[in-house]
Amino acid sequence: MKNKCIAIIPARGGSKRIPRKNIKEFFGKPLIAYSIEVAIASKLFDKIIVTTEDKEIALIAQEYGAEVPFVRPIELADDYTATQDVINHALNYFENKGEKYDFSCTIYATAPFLQKEFLEQGLEKLKRCDAYQAFSVTTMPFPIQRTFKITKNGRCKMFTPEHFMTRSQDLEEAYQDAGQFYWKNLHNKLTDIPFGNDSIPIILPRYLVQDIDTLEDWKRAEFMYEAIQRQVQL
Repeated sequence: MKNKCIAIIPARGGSKRIPRKNIKEFFGKPLIAYSIEVAIASKLFDKIIVTTEDKEIALIAQEYGAEVPFVRPIELADDYTATQDVINHALNYFENKGEKYDFSCTIYATAPFLQKEFLEQGLEKLKRCDAYQAFSVTTMPFPIQRTFKITKNGRCKMFTPEHFMTRSQDLEEAYQDAGQFYWKNLHNKLTDIPFGNDSIPIILPRYLVQDIDTLEDWKRAEFMYEAIQRQVQL
């Protein structure tokens, strides 16, 4: 029997550092359009929804092919709302309507570098095991063992000073959350921390990963996107 999958794209209207970030134009389209279009192109989902409290975001999401079946409650649209609370609200909404899903995929609205092949990998790997989650990750650009903090008196202090003389190629590789998508098996339970043994990493190349939280991030994302498009055209 075919598994039922739902894509949930959270997109509130009150972003502070980049106003109206989720629908700000990025190379001719609202930023959220990229996530919606890749989700549609993947053909993995029985339903693709955007959860938002914002009327303009809702209209744009529908224009690009997503469903907006409800208005997100305002209490789930402030700066302190956890993403998981938003996802649980959406899943509960459909469960109350008699719609149950086997897998959910949270896709961020700020992921213009999202590729359908990685969405496919995440679902396939999750289906073949007893893990709870499969999510996008990428390698750290610099060995975390060589990092340091700045103390209160303006000096430096290494987190792991024993590795000051260790060659970088001899240090263990570290990974970080790429912030693009999070597949969850709704029949399995999380028994470990979210980035622990219950999670499967889907490794993305660093050139396809960029957080977009500040105007500096946005400018870097533009440079990256232009470079990728030039390479595609070669």
